[in-house]
Amino acid sequence: MDLLINGQPRTFPDLPAGATLQDLLTALGLKPDRIAVEHNGSIVSRPAWPSTSISGGDKFEIVHFVGGGAPSSSPPHPYPGVHSAPRFPVAPAPWPVYSQNR
Repeated sequence: MDLLINGQPRTFPDLPAGATLQDLLTALGLKPDRIAVEHNGSIVSRPAWPSTSISGGDKFEIVHFVGGGAPSSSPPHPYPGVHSAPRFPVAPAPWPVYSQNR
């Protein structure tokens, strides 16, 4: 079966006619708890994978989630629990800081 996965043509000779999305993901060796799948322009929910039929020429976008963090040698982030810089400018609060009101 010839498919387009993340913009790359791929051939899967072992996938039979009537294969499902679950069969494809198994053939790719992907962990299902760490991916999201778009099939021909539509997001497919995880519970629907076993019942979603695929056929030659279908297009897939598969996103693999990767966890991580800053190496221990980097300085601590100014916002606890955040591992990247904010995507918007941060301005000081318009009210005085509690420690200044003592």
